Amino acid sequence: MAGRSSGKRSDRPGRSGFLVVDKPLGWTSHQVVDAARGWLGIRRVGHLGTLDPLATGLLPLAIREATKLAPFVAQGRRVYVGSIRLGVATDTFDAEGRVLRRHDGPFPSEKEVREALAEFLGETMQIPPMFSSVKRDGVPLYRLARRGEEVERAPRRIRIDSLEVRHYLPPEIGIEISCSPGTYVRTLASDLGERLGCGAHLSGLRRTSSGPFLLEQAATVEDLEAAAERGDCESWLITPERVLGLPLVKLRADQARRVSHGGDIPAAEASGPFEMGVPPRPGDRLAALAPSGTLLAVLELRPDRLLHPLRVLAAPG
Repeated sequence: MAGRSSGKRSDRPGRSGFLVVDKPLGWTSHQVVDAARGWLGIRRVGHLGTLDPLATGLLPLAIREATKLAPFVAQGRRVYVGSIRLGVATDTFDAEGRVLRRHDGPFPSEKEVREALAEFLGETMQIPPMFSSVKRDGVPLYRLARRGEEVERAPRRIRIDSLEVRHYLPPEIGIEISCSPGTYVRTLASDLGERLGCGAHLSGLRRTSSGPFLLEQAATVEDLEAAAERGDCESWLITPERVLGLPLVKLRADQARRVSHGGDIPAAEASGPFEMGVPPRPGDRLAALAPSGTLLAVLELRPDRLLHPLRVLAAPG
């Protein structure tokens, strides 16, 4: 998870959870993180998956102790709606870049566009763009690109589950795409332009879902600025256990004390999913609630039928 910062001494006491922001056009993901720190009066904020400055939409943030939970948040499919501009290729693969070439001939037919897009479906290998946050020897590629350098990048396996044409008004293609994390839609736009022989770049993009997060849960910057004025930003937080989506274990006070110190507890003594028809199996993970009802830990069931804490959260300040 990027954008994480420590600094517990400066954090205002409050609840932990996830804040979904509708990122505005032109903002970097780090600018959203910095703004959230100001809205909430804390330092421990991190984002789960960057968005380019020219992209808008869903940007999930982890707040306070929820920054510890990023590895346990399901990295599910991501859905975007966007537009591809045919006939102009740029060095960044989007509208912000330097124009490399223009196409003067006729544009392909809608049938040709749809057939070309269909070739990207399923598992493919994709080379990250030079203008990206992917690192080479610890240095983000975009820094090298700004110096005019281009280095070899290892292709990455991605999966595109669906890729629909919402409209085709040459030279613009409106698309909706469902894909795996790590997919660069900018690269897809550029590759499509090469495949069609006319060049292309991504002219607009909006993320509408990411794993367990939906755009309907998102607050705009204006929403959050107004909430900050009222001292009410935490009303937008989604509880950690809801995001994790794990079976719940309710702990007694003595069990909570043991878990908070890293101790195991016998599965037979836990209440929750073990009282249901199909008990968890070794290796399954569960969310443990403190007696207060807040998330205390992520537990894993071991073969010896002990629940072992993988991650423990501090009690709200």
